[in-house]
Amino acid sequence: MASAKEPIAPEAATEPKKTWLQQLRKFIVPGLLLLALAVLIWSWLRPAPLPEAIVTGNGRIEATEIDIATKTAGRIIEILPHEGDFVASGMVLAKMDTQVLQAQQTEARAQVRHAESARVTAKAVIVQRQSEHNAALAVVAQRQAEFDAASKRLQRSQRLVGEGATPQQEVDDDRARVLGMQAAINAAQAQVAAAGAGTEAAKSQAVASQTLIEAAQATVSRLQADIEDSVLKAPRDGRIQYRVAEPGEVLSAGGRVLNMVDLADVYMTFFLPTEAAGKVALGSEIRLVLDAVPDLVIPATASFVASVAQFTPKTVETETERLKLMFRVRARLDPELLKKHLNQVKTGVPGIAYVKIDSKVEWPENLAIKLPQ
Repeated sequence: MASAKEPIAPEAATEPKKTWLQQLRKFIVPGLLLLALAVLIWSWLRPAPLPEAIVTGNGRIEATEIDIATKTAGRIIEILPHEGDFVASGMVLAKMDTQVLQAQQTEARAQVRHAESARVTAKAVIVQRQSEHNAALAVVAQRQAEFDAASKRLQRSQRLVGEGATPQQEVDDDRARVLGMQAAINAAQAQVAAAGAGTEAAKSQAVASQTLIEAAQATVSRLQADIEDSVLKAPRDGRIQYRVAEPGEVLSAGGRVLNMVDLADVYMTFFLPTEAAGKVALGSEIRLVLDAVPDLVIPATASFVASVAQFTPKTVETETERLKLMFRVRARLDPELLKKHLNQVKTGVPGIAYVKIDSKVEWPENLAIKLPQ
């Protein structure tokens, strides 16, 4: 017959529970020690809090963009730089087809020569008309002298006919002669007026020819300017971002060919609340820390502080709402510094701007300037 089950001792019944607590205790204690160690290390390694005189804002590196575009409509025959190339001010970037412009310029130069020939002819006509005018004046003087002589002869004849020494017929002949001289004077004076009018007409023709010369010369100069503008040059130093067009394409006036960035005008735009923005002055010191290179600290200066708030509520009635006002600030990098590190300049990189609103406060050690080697 089977024997009855032996009762289990209390110590044996609690043994598994004690073992579980002991095992849990083995994990908890080391975990707490690791957590305490992590907190201690973090407290050692975390950056020191910023002074109250330094405020921060988030932004992205930007640069002034320039579109290289055509002045007149035409076909592109050559584009020299590629995307990413550095270009210097005055460097030739692209060339346009100028055959039509050159033909128009040749035509305008022919018009200049034609107008110059017309001016020479007009000047010759002026000399001729002036000579005719002088000759007409001489005829008037001659006819006037003859008229004076005829008048005196008539007076003598009239006196002698009264004395019976001269027949009446002679008096009548002298009177007719005087009248003829008067008519001759009038005719000569008409010739003088006609010669004078011809002279003025010739002078007007000369002025018109000079005007045509100046207009044609202006057309030549304009076309020459268009021909020179058909060679697209870099307006300043920079880097090519995009080739918008390709050789062979026909563009309208103002058509974009290239897009470049001015690496001498690099900045970061960020926003500060009202209280902080009100203390930022133009030229205030700024330090930039970029996400891509957090070990570097780049110096900059405040070049712009907006006079109009952004993110403005429709009505500002309470102090809390006034604190929501944000002002745009621009931090500009030193152009001389940019020249030394052109290859490292990248636009669109996000980062943090640290602004010192009190010039008496020193920068903390972690914001000391650190530039690329």
